[in-house]
Amino acid sequence: MGQHVPFRLTLASGSLGRRELMKLHGYTFDVLPSNIPEPTEARLGDCRHYVAELAWLKAEAVAPKVPDGVIIAADTVGWLNGKVIGKPDDEADARRILTALSGTVHELWTGVCLWVRPGDWQFTWQEVSRVRMKSLTEAELDSYLRTRKWEGCSGAYAIQVPDDPYLTVETGSVSNVIGLPMESLEKALGWVAKGTIA
Repeated sequence: MGQHVPFRLTLASGSLGRRELMKLHGYTFDVLPSNIPEPTEARLGDCRHYVAELAWLKAEAVAPKVPDGVIIAADTVGWLNGKVIGKPDDEADARRILTALSGTVHELWTGVCLWVRPGDWQFTWQEVSRVRMKSLTEAELDSYLRTRKWEGCSGAYAIQVPDDPYLTVETGSVSNVIGLPMESLEKALGWVAKGTIA
């Protein structure tokens, strides 16, 4: 694809999924993870505010280290029955999360913040996808846990493309489920490049 933007991009994330998405879409970028602590509860009881605030905090943590360009920060979490489904602490926690999600349709929210340096202009948005997880048998659950693909992933899973055996994205984008909604990100970077919103 070879996307070119007239400014330096910095991805404020250690997520391999986000890096792969950026590479797949042809972007050249630096990686500078924010490493901020992430709360486990939505302070305002609302997932949209939760991911928006965390994405902004991640961008804010990295901004002083980037003299110029655009910082891209994102936060992705699952949301089921009014509760944040974050990253599992360990295998037992991953089993608990996957058992709760098994056989459900849940929401997967990503908040994105673009932070333009040196002017410190910020643009944030949030996207939601609805994801159906098939009912997992104990054998399927054991098998998935052995893959360790749940490590560091909200909802204790990393969707496989193009065909995931357990997950179906019913609404929204697959890139959003991976952790960075590329379709809206490309539009937003285009607006910044044209100077229409910066």
